[in-house]
Amino acid sequence: MSATIAVINRQNQLENTVNFLRKHQAVLSRYRLVTPEEIGTKIQAETDLSVDCLLPSYQGGDSQLTSLVAKGEITAVICLLDTDYTQFQEPNIQVLQRICVVKNVPIAINLATAEIIIDRLRRNRIAHLIFNPVSGQGNADEDLAIIKKLLQPAMELIVHPTTTEISPEKLAKDAIESQADLIIASGGDGTVSTVSGALIGTDIPLGIIPRGTANAFSKALGIPFGFNPIQSACEVIIEGHTHTVDVSCCNGLPMILLAGLGLEAETIERADREAKDRWGVFAYIMAGIQQLKEQELFTTEIEVEGVVKKFHAGAVTIANAAPPTSVMAQGFGSVNLKDGLLDVTIAAPTTDLETVTAMASLLGAALFKTPTNRDDIINLKTKKIKVTTDPPQKVVLDGEMIGTTPIEVECIPSGLTVLAPPPKN
Repeated sequence: MSATIAVINRQNQLENTVNFLRKHQAVLSRYRLVTPEEIGTKIQAETDLSVDCLLPSYQGGDSQLTSLVAKGEITAVICLLDTDYTQFQEPNIQVLQRICVVKNVPIAINLATAEIIIDRLRRNRIAHLIFNPVSGQGNADEDLAIIKKLLQPAMELIVHPTTTEISPEKLAKDAIESQADLIIASGGDGTVSTVSGALIGTDIPLGIIPRGTANAFSKALGIPFGFNPIQSACEVIIEGHTHTVDVSCCNGLPMILLAGLGLEAETIERADREAKDRWGVFAYIMAGIQQLKEQELFTTEIEVEGVVKKFHAGAVTIANAAPPTSVMAQGFGSVNLKDGLLDVTIAAPTTDLETVTAMASLLGAALFKTPTNRDDIINLKTKKIKVTTDPPQKVVLDGEMIGTTPIEVECIPSGLTVLAPPPKN
């Protein structure tokens, strides 16, 4: 299903068609309407509905519409008829009806059947899929075909590929405006973060189909990967379990995972696209090992609730959510994305040996879900924090470089609704 409604009619039914569409604008505004030009012009003039116009019927617009039905791109057809009226330059309704039968597409030929279709449309769940074709290492076309095959039987699916000109944020805001029941982000953590930012404070659930390198937010939510991660994620979306989780804002930008500076930021920058394409998540591990040899301490000034403290640190990580693989965020052993607080980890080793043992301690904290107990790893929880450094340090936000310090981060408790597996007992 594609959330597209085709409208076509005999000429003397045009007024009835327009009146019907006007009556049901609230439902139909959630769908894309396609129709031959002469009908679309009338609809646009007399309703508030947006219409994609094909060619005029007599120039082949009716054939274009029939072709869309044949390709499986039409959810339903509204085609009010008057069997006592014929005219040469009118659509070939018989071919359209036959294709609708073959493709099992509902077609309304009178007002009674049109009302039945509207009732069905009113109850349908409409999902907007924001799909980043350059994420990850797989074949984007094959990934999208799998997603459609899995999700389309369960919902009306509208696909929006991202481009260099159209950002995920713009696509998400357009989907919100069109009254989407569900918005799905498919890509890496950067794509998911940007889409999440548009959904903060709304009741529209976010579904996630991870196709990036780290996919850290999906892992933090417990979305299973298994042998086929796309299938697993689609199954979670179809099951429909919703949760509210914390999100945060860093320098005015949405943050679903973490902001890192020092070691974390330098590691992310080292792991370039070529390395990620070749090694996947291991690119981050190799980059981290290289950075450990070069990381220098810097002066860090932390302000929490009006209190300012200074440290010499090699890394500062401020986490909203993080799976165990995000080692630098594991000062408390785990990150709770439902407690309304940020988890701050400040690593301040002074020698190479201390750096290695501190990293090992953080890894152990993640594995055993217990806090670190070291003088050179400082852990704190807060709703809001400001960080300045000397010299300025690069900052990575949800896997993307955003500039340098200073930064201000604030938690937004229960700010995002997500689709995720139910909690394990």
